[in-house]
Amino acid sequence: MSNSIIAGCGFHHVAMKVANFDQVVAFYTEGLGFSVKKQWPGAIMLDAGDGVCLEIFPDGRFETVDNSYVHVAFKVDDVDAALARAAAYGAKITIPPKDVDIASDPVFPVRIAFCVGLSGETIEFFHEK
Repeated sequence: MSNSIIAGCGFHHVAMKVANFDQVVAFYTEGLGFSVKKQWPGAIMLDAGDGVCLEIFPDGRFETVDNSYVHVAFKVDDVDAALARAAAYGAKITIPPKDVDIASDPVFPVRIAFCVGLSGETIEFFHEK
């Protein structure tokens, strides 16, 4: 479904600043399979595989107003495999894979898992059933 108010509107990317730029880029590219979409001095934009991106800046690149995002969720076909891959590349598992029926109307059955990435970012792997 498209946005009827703002033409072409959709989710494009999450941006984060990290202390260990090269390690974090390797985690997302080598570990999770993201590809480089754009790169410029002091930043990189990685494509998760479906056009949704993660933009990474080295810490100190710019001042942020706040750190208000709760987590970034990546849709995946296999939550268990995605989490195992992230853990193999250094992520800390915080919530192992589990099936959840989100109390909505109608009920929204999903499989989810959470981990913390190399820069302290909270990552959710999310699969709609």
